[in-house]
Amino acid sequence: MTAPQKLCAPECLQAGRVSSRFLTSLVVLAGLLATVCLAKPASAIEAGMPNPPASPTEVTCGLMILDVIDIDDVNESFEAEVVVLAEWDDPRLAFDAEAEGVDRKIFQGDFQFAEVFTGWWPQLLLVNEVGAADPSAVKIEVYPDGHVRYLDQHNAVLETPMNLEDYPFDSQELQVQLVPFGDVTSDVVLTVNETYADATEDFVSRNSTVNVAGWELERVVFSTDTTFLNRTTIDRQISRLTATIHLKRRSWQLVWQMLFPLLVIVSMIWSIFWIDIDSLGDRLNVAFVGVLTIVAYQFVVIDNMPRMSYLTFTDMLLLASFVTMSLTIPQSLVIYGLVRGGEHERAKTIDHACRWAFPLSYMALLGLIVTWYAVS
Repeated sequence: MTAPQKLCAPECLQAGRVSSRFLTSLVVLAGLLATVCLAKPASAIEAGMPNPPASPTEVTCGLMILDVIDIDDVNESFEAEVVVLAEWDDPRLAFDAEAEGVDRKIFQGDFQFAEVFTGWWPQLLLVNEVGAADPSAVKIEVYPDGHVRYLDQHNAVLETPMNLEDYPFDSQELQVQLVPFGDVTSDVVLTVNETYADATEDFVSRNSTVNVAGWELERVVFSTDTTFLNRTTIDRQISRLTATIHLKRRSWQLVWQMLFPLLVIVSMIWSIFWIDIDSLGDRLNVAFVGVLTIVAYQFVVIDNMPRMSYLTFTDMLLLASFVTMSLTIPQSLVIYGLVRGGEHERAKTIDHACRWAFPLSYMALLGLIVTWYAVS
């Protein structure tokens, strides 16, 4: 009976040693956790820091247009390189410049902005932006008095309604709409800093690359108002800043490439009035070629324009040309009918009169179209 007891003693001793080591590990781990908790950084989030510093907090905003990359008439959108700038006061972030040894604290880049900076900032959203665009650069500057300056630069594709009635002699007002996402007017109110509009105009004047091909950037105008997401949230007003980019189309290239050849083709169709009145086939061939050319022009214009419920200046010009050229077909048929009926002199008189009547009527119709769009 004594032998089994002697054999069990080493096993019990080994189990005791394992338990002792386990308890020691737990004590060490608890000490490490306590050390980490007690040694948390001084910049940790304080109570209330995720909230705006005032009710409401006034955020002075602006947009700088560094470049207008592309304007899509068909989809009524444009791509621009923009810098969103915002400034506000947060006394909770004030610090002693002498004690810190710096005149301002800078947080830049994704890591410093998302992980190191623990203060509050407005999440500014471009509401008419298509898709989600990651910022190319982000930066926050905090000054000793608690003044904060925010910069965010990225390329954005933005939807905006376009008025193309005067195409290709049109001017456009492209809009960029900025709102503080999730903050109502009792939390955040956006105001305009006109300095950034002046900065954009100065930047444009010094950099010719800002203007997209075929357009001329004239000015940027800021305005503010309030909006709401839908009718169920009408009592939750949101402050909104709108930057309106005024551009003017450089139309002379389109005039020489599209409108001037159209006038030449219409003028060439009038050559049928000098074709023998007995040659009905030749006259109809020239007329049909002209009509088909106008139809091809219409397809070209349609491919470069959005689906609209109104007619543009170019549409009206094409329509007037189409009607004028189409009228040469019944005119030729009438002339040929008179010839078949033996009324050669009358047919020649009408044909000679059309040599002047058609061009003058066409020019008068163009004059009416130009006057109508100039006045309206």
